[in-house]
Order: sequence, then structure tokens, then C-alpha cells
Amino acid sequence: MEIFNALSYLSIAGKIDMSIEKRYVNEADWGCGCFILTRDFVSCDIIFSLLAQLNRRRIMSGETKEVLGSNYGQNDVIINRLIDKMTLFDDNLMSLVFGQNIETTELLLRVIMERDIKVIDVRGQDELKNPVIGGRCITLDVHAIDVDGRHIDIEVQINAEGSHVRRARYHSSMMDARMLKEGQEFKEIKDSYVIFIYDHDKFRKGLPFYHIQRRVDETGEVFGDGSHIIYVNGRYEGNDDIGRMMKDFHQCRPEQIKSETLSKAVAYYKEKEGRGAMSEAVRQYAMEYAKEYAKEYAKEYGEEQKQAGIKQGENYMLYSLVQDGDINPEKAAGRLEITVDELRHLMSEAGYQIPTGA
Repeated sequence: MEIFNALSYLSIAGKIDMSIEKRYVNEADWGCGCFILTRDFVSCDIIFSLLAQLNRRRIMSGETKEVLGSNYGQNDVIINRLIDKMTLFDDNLMSLVFGQNIETTELLLRVIMERDIKVIDVRGQDELKNPVIGGRCITLDVHAIDVDGRHIDIEVQINAEGSHVRRARYHSSMMDARMLKEGQEFKEIKDSYVIFIYDHDKFRKGLPFYHIQRRVDETGEVFGDGSHIIYVNGRYEGNDDIGRMMKDFHQCRPEQIKSETLSKAVAYYKEKEGRGAMSEAVRQYAMEYAKEYAKEYAKEYGEEQKQAGIKQGENYMLYSLVQDGDINPEKAAGRLEITVDELRHLMSEAGYQIPTGA
């Protein structure tokens, strides 16, 4: 599913053409709204092989012109299929369902924090800019503030790549940096909560929650600085509030969601007036995905070119040694794991020759 999503986002952004995509996938599961990968695929790297079909210069420069020509009617079909398959573990849907709705956010926080909580403000996809030039900014899936001024960041995470524990530390620090105004005392800073809801068991202990707090090593006492990190096990299936909530998070269809509050909110964005906002969110995400992908590809491509240049330089040095008679052809061919005839051909193409009689 991640590979299909990546291909789809690149297609929506106009970076690949679905006609190309169809060479690599079949439509056996078309009615379910997703592609099934052929058995030839052995890794996610196949996504990136599609870049061979693209105009690299345009992608790297960030131009938004169509590279191969985008079929917008087809893009609508792709977007609709993506939306139909989304669950609350997708941050596009999750940010709208909770980030635009205090009622659903309070419901989620009551279950996770196991107490009543009154939210006075909530925003989805809230960008926190780093004041340091060149510093990394972050976008919170859901940023809530309760009646006591506590800031709460709620994140969903499908894969393990973005689950490094230091991410929680960074999110916490970015929120903290915005809580105090000039002249305020440090003791006035409010509590902060960073909540990660993972589609896996982060610590593999089978527990529904993992609460992280600083403690004094020598005494074991809680440090009490007001910083809280909570990991939620999205695979927990207990017969309790959090178990039922996580089951609801995995449902694609609103009617399968047991919580009436969540079911109505998801239906609004999947089936009713909010479908347009959901489609636009997917389009915007696709463009951002393509930009980030282009940056990563540029780095990878640059490193590949560097390594290729080093390898070529080493080969040329070896060819020179053979041509000057400093190393015999058999030994050189052995280093390159090729035959002498293949070595002769490569040297000839590069402008070198094996000495007569060598």
C-alpha cells in the first residue's frame, strides 16, 4: 500500500504518468480501489526507478510543469481511490477529522489521557517554524490547547521510519519554545504533551500505552518539568476504550467505525460535503511529497554520480597500469572480475590499449 500511495502521489503531482505506472502494476484488485504489485517487485526501490521516465532537470529545479502530461480526470480517480482506502492512521484524514473538530479531539484525548479534558483550540497540520535560519521546521498533525493552557501534539505514524524516539524530543522542544512571551518566568510554562499513535507496537510489550517522563536517576523520583510523551500501541486489541478506539482507527468505511462521533466525522470527509476538502488535502500533500522526493532523489543521485566517478577513476588508473606494462592483463581482469577480452574491450572504449604481446 505504501508503494501504491507513493506512485499515486507522484502521479497526482504530475511527476509520472499513470500509463507508465500500469507497466509495473496490475488491476486485479481495481474494484477495491488499489493496485496490486506484481511479483517482480522485491523492494520499494522500484518506485524510484520510475524516475528514469522523468525529466530530471525539471524535477530537481522544482518546476511544476507537466513532465509527461498529467490526465486530471484520471487524477481525480486516483484521489478518490486513495480517500476510499484511507484510515485514521493517514495524517491527511486524521488532521481533518480531529484538527477541525473539538468534539472528536476531546473524545480521543479522554481515551488516551484517561481523564476528562476541555479543549479550547485545535488545529490540523499546524506548522511550527524554526526561528534559526536553516533550522528544521515541523508540522503537527493535530495541535490542541486545553482550558489550562496545556499544548498537546497528536501524531499518527504508519511506518517505523519516522518513529525515532528523538523525534518526540524535538516536537516537545518546538512547542515549548512558543509558550513563553518575553518577560515571563520559566515557572509559567505550561505542560506539554506529545502523543504518537503508531500503527505498530513501538516497544513490543503488548501494552496499550507507554508513558515517558524524566526521572532523577539517583532517587527514581519524577523530575516534574511538565513534559509528557505518550506512545499509543495502534495494534492493541483489548476490550476497553483504547482497544475499541484503535480498532476504529483501522477502519476504511465510516459505517464500520463503532464510535458514533468518529463515524460521523469520517463520513463527512469521505462521503459528504467535506469530500472536496479531503481531495484538496490529498492534492496538496501530493505536491509536497513530490518536492521532498525530488530533494531526496537529488541527494541520492548526486551520491550515485560521485561513487560512479570514483569507480571510473579507479578503472582508468588500472587501465593505465596495464597499458604501461606495470600490471599484467590477467591480474587486472581478475580485479574487475571480468575476462581479458572484456578488459580489452573496456580499455579500447576508454582510449587505452593492452600492449602487444602482453
